Amino acid sequence: MTLRLFRYLAKEVLVSTAGVTLILLLVILSGRFSNYLGRIAEGKMTFEFLFVILGYHIPSFIQMILPLAFFLSLLLAFGRLYIENEMSVLFSSGVSKIKLAGYTLGIACIISLTSASINFWLAPFSEYRAAEASQEQNQLSAFDFLIPGRFEGNGQRTIHIDSFTPNEGWMNQIFLSDVVRKKNVSIPTQTFAAYAEQIRVSSEDNQNYLIFKNGTRYEGKPGTANYRITQFDTYAVRMATKDNSVIDEPYTKSTLSLIKSTALLDKVELQWRISLVVVIPILAIIGLSLSQVNPRQGRFFKMLPAIILMILYIALLIWGRTGLEKGKLPIQLGLWWIHGVFALIAAALFIQYNQVFERRKARLPEVTDSNE
Repeated sequence: MTLRLFRYLAKEVLVSTAGVTLILLLVILSGRFSNYLGRIAEGKMTFEFLFVILGYHIPSFIQMILPLAFFLSLLLAFGRLYIENEMSVLFSSGVSKIKLAGYTLGIACIISLTSASINFWLAPFSEYRAAEASQEQNQLSAFDFLIPGRFEGNGQRTIHIDSFTPNEGWMNQIFLSDVVRKKNVSIPTQTFAAYAEQIRVSSEDNQNYLIFKNGTRYEGKPGTANYRITQFDTYAVRMATKDNSVIDEPYTKSTLSLIKSTALLDKVELQWRISLVVVIPILAIIGLSLSQVNPRQGRFFKMLPAIILMILYIALLIWGRTGLEKGKLPIQLGLWWIHGVFALIAAALFIQYNQVFERRKARLPEVTDSNE
């Protein structure tokens, strides 16, 4: 019966956790999706890269969502069991609240192991790959974001192409307006060409070139004497490139490298990853204690104070992390004191829930006066 009961409770909680996690994840992804669409419209990233970067960020979103989803699911699942009197049947069958807490912590261990695998391995690996993909995206030039038949840019810096060749990817009928600096003077230039292509040179200087074919270049202000018209068969322009920086942000590092590191930010990141795992069993006891309601109260009677406690817990962890990163809190103290405070709160709520120190008033016998 013990194993069967644990499976039943675990199914109730874990299915709800998966559902709440999916809903919260979709909410976050929709916000990021709108933000990235704006960057695509501005010509700062390609549409294909949108799904790549969102996919890499999903583990980081889940590592924050999972403790919250588990806590809310525990309140909803156990609240329903109380409302439908299933908990009363369990207690009358000999299942104590101590044993129910053991089942709850067992379910919390499943969520904690999942969270640990995401926090310690999957999320940093995905964030490192996301940083690599972002660097590759930054190497793309404005010509990689061109849409045929549409002017891109603003002011005197404008690009327009008629179409792309289907196989080679050459730009047909290209117009480029730009400004060059010569002797501290800005000189407008316009280049018309029948074809153009980008060539990335694999050399030590890592330079990219834009090659124009069969065109004309105009340089200078119209109506002035210093005006040049150049017709060319081939004209090459060296394009500015960005050097790839070393990816060494703490959230992209492996957990093993964080353990070996002596840098402050790396130590804070390590404590944060551990905290997102430690928070789960503490929230489990708080959720178990505050999920007890009677049918007249309804399952949402204690959800508000429970959610306030959860928000306060997460907010203190975020505040503590910021304080550690800025050096306002000692790294030796870390985030452990926050877990300690809420572990005591969880213990106090469970004691009240289990009625360990319930005061029982003894009924004293009434003393009658013999003279009456």
